Amino acid sequence: MNAPKTASSAVITGAILFLISSGSAWCQTPVASEALKKSAPRVYIDSAVVNPAVFQKDIAYVNHVPNASEAQVIVTITTTRGEIGGAYTLTLTGLSEFAGVNDVLKYLVPPGQKTEDTEKELVRILKLGLLRYVSKTPIGGRITVAFLDQVRPTAVIDPWNFWVFSLAANGFLNGESFYQNQMWFGSISASRVTPEWKIRMSGGGSYSRDSFSIPGYTYESDSNSRYFSGMIVRSIDDHWSVGGIYQASSSTYNNLKFSLLPAVALEYDVFPYSQSTKKQLRILYSLGFQAVWYREETIYNKKTEGLMGESLSATLELVQPWGTISTSLEGSHYFHDFSKNKLTLDGEISLRLFKGFNFNLSGGGSRIRDQLFLPKGGASLEEILLRRRQLETTYNYFFMVGFSYTFGSIFNKTVNPRFGSGSGGISMSISM
Repeated sequence: MNAPKTASSAVITGAILFLISSGSAWCQTPVASEALKKSAPRVYIDSAVVNPAVFQKDIAYVNHVPNASEAQVIVTITTTRGEIGGAYTLTLTGLSEFAGVNDVLKYLVPPGQKTEDTEKELVRILKLGLLRYVSKTPIGGRITVAFLDQVRPTAVIDPWNFWVFSLAANGFLNGESFYQNQMWFGSISASRVTPEWKIRMSGGGSYSRDSFSIPGYTYESDSNSRYFSGMIVRSIDDHWSVGGIYQASSSTYNNLKFSLLPAVALEYDVFPYSQSTKKQLRILYSLGFQAVWYREETIYNKKTEGLMGESLSATLELVQPWGTISTSLEGSHYFHDFSKNKLTLDGEISLRLFKGFNFNLSGGGSRIRDQLFLPKGGASLEEILLRRRQLETTYNYFFMVGFSYTFGSIFNKTVNPRFGSGSGGISMSISM
């Protein structure tokens, strides 16, 4: 009695697998007319973390367009990865006749998973997310959905307990008959990130040496720096987090023989952390004590001192169909003298102004009133020219502006990896 049931199950399973495997290839058959193809939703995939060509190749029952202005559905893909494993968020935003039809899909990547396996799972998830839009168009009549019961996967057993480590070492040498330069850098980091905890530690150092030798003049200059930093953050709820920060450093550029800074911090996100891949408004307060030993006596006649200080920052990050924006404002001061303070503002904007045209702008600056470390002896002309010493200043700033323009067929979804990857159309970018 068991044999017929087993045979029937095999036939049914095979039929279901055939339906699923053939679902994405239906539009390549002669049955679907050109008019029916054009009725499919126009989808724009906005992703800097996964090549959109991955989805264009496997999801053939929508029209992939190169510009957000042509889209009926915008798919924004972001990641909170930063380590091995992590999480992806796929935000689907409906436009035009699909306005108000939005969705957010998430995928947690098991540690150590291969990139190609991650991409396959993201394709599968996006296929499911797009069905609600496809079902509202004539093309929905060509879609068949089937369910294949599978064995439940076992829980992930990670021998590293979600710890990720990184080592880096770099060296650079160059020279001429009268000039030689060498630079060395090294770093090590460890992190463990879970929904409840974020633990990160890093350390490193650098060394640089310049030598000049011309008739009647010889000059050699060295600089070095070392640092160690650590952070542990505990999630309280969907808005609050609390943590501790530890920093130790040494720098010839900043006249620091040794600096030690432990601090506590509290953060509040106006928006729930569950929406963090789409919008954030974080307010962070920290309070810390810094013990400092200087290499040379400072302009305030100090060789060592203890400094109590606090800082408050607000950071806004938005990812929207019209573009992205991020900005941060931070202020800090020392308690022993409130006039010793610093205020920093920076931001970045990328706007989709019209069909295929993006305007990009970033910049920032600081008002500086807290340079307690400046050496009383000042800096020599050579140290100034080689930037071996931090000089007294009341401000600093930077600014960048640029644009990008993409145009071409809105229905060309051919993927050709020759001479690089792309999905049709022509792109051009200019920055300054």
